[in-house]
Amino acid sequence: MAVTQSSKIMLHDLLRWNAQDQRLEIVHGEPIPMTPAEFLHVMIAGNVYRALYDFATQHRLGYVCGDSLVYILEQDEEQGLRQVRIPDASFIRKGRLPKDFNLSDPFPGAPDLAIEVMSPDDSATDVLAKIRTYFGAGTEQVWVLYPEQQEVHQYIHHETQVRIYTGSDAIDANALFPGLTLIAQDLFILPDTEE
Repeated sequence: MAVTQSSKIMLHDLLRWNAQDQRLEIVHGEPIPMTPAEFLHVMIAGNVYRALYDFATQHRLGYVCGDSLVYILEQDEEQGLRQVRIPDASFIRKGRLPKDFNLSDPFPGAPDLAIEVMSPDDSATDVLAKIRTYFGAGTEQVWVLYPEQQEVHQYIHHETQVRIYTGSDAIDANALFPGLTLIAQDLFILPDTEE
């Protein structure tokens, strides 16, 4: 079933589309279908997820989520859902879940960390727009991973310089994951596909 745009998109519309396995983000009130990710993209996102999940769980820091959690970054009564994003991985600090939060619903707010893995069809303009949207909604950091270059670009809210990590560089994750040592090249390790 195709996604059609109405005058405004409400939460029940988003939930219905999700129930029909229609993954989409909403940008300025417009539904944007998400294309399926290729193997490389999924493997890299999985590497990041595992590294952060294990550490955050062990140290009870919060919730690391894969590429299925929907974040409602902006909505209002008159215009409905305005900005909805689904990062490739994300982190929410412990204590940020609203008391009345229904765990079956999208998260009502921004992640503390959003992670995006670049795909060949992603444009720099679109990625920068995502970063601005995340920061505008309250995200502390956005990490953008570039598989071809094997680089991690770390954007920190209220900082003007992008931090770029490659090879054996240790990513400075202390603000979110105190004590974590995360080496850039480890996020790009692929499984042995030889038989």
